[in-house]
Amino acid sequence: MSLSETQPDAAGARRIARPVPLRESVYSAILDMIVSRNLQPGQHLVESELALMLGVSRQPVREALQWLKNDGWVDLRPGLGAYVHTPTVEEADQLLAVRRLLETESARLAAQHATEEGVEHLRELCRQGFAALEAEDVATMVALNAELHATVMRLSRNDVLVELASQVDRRVRWYYTPVARHRGAQSWTEHSALIDAIAAGDGDRAGEVMHAHTEHTRLSYLEQQNLEKSGADAGSPARPITGRRP
Repeated sequence: MSLSETQPDAAGARRIARPVPLRESVYSAILDMIVSRNLQPGQHLVESELALMLGVSRQPVREALQWLKNDGWVDLRPGLGAYVHTPTVEEADQLLAVRRLLETESARLAAQHATEEGVEHLRELCRQGFAALEAEDVATMVALNAELHATVMRLSRNDVLVELASQVDRRVRWYYTPVARHRGAQSWTEHSALIDAIAAGDGDRAGEVMHAHTEHTRLSYLEQQNLEKSGADAGSPARPITGRRP
């Protein structure tokens, strides 16, 4: 009889945790810079510069860029190198439309299942969001926005919804960052109305508010892209889109 058969629990408890491969850490670091817009869409990614920035050799950077290319975050152009992917209007529109469907249902279910603790957590996130708005801290607003929506998802108690939402979360943050300042007070006022509906247990109202809220974000993003395209077509210099205060 083997050791695993006689002492299965003991054998499992002694398994050694493996460190995260370096290429995965590099992948996560570059992806975070892309999502936060510290690396802009269309920006050239130079392996040696990234390696120096992250304190690693070029090999894990090269491997991470290939993974990022496979996941649609980076474009590899033969003879030119790697560039941050520039999303088309169509792909952003499609993803934000799917996000609207997922989050509308999550809000409806959250109103049915939310606890007092859950509602209070949402209210605290909203209070912090208004404070970040007052301080013009866009990066914090983006992070709090993501956490508030993720909390609503968790309150829905639908594991499938939570899993599906997690698959699009980073891209939603990517698209939301350049319009966070423009959405500003309206976005957090909509959050407040959403929380009130959830607290009241009004699923229909919560769904309506979330539907309108996510649709406003989608339209704001599309408007932003049209303005940038108009500026580029007119020959004006491209304005950096960042999460930092100019």
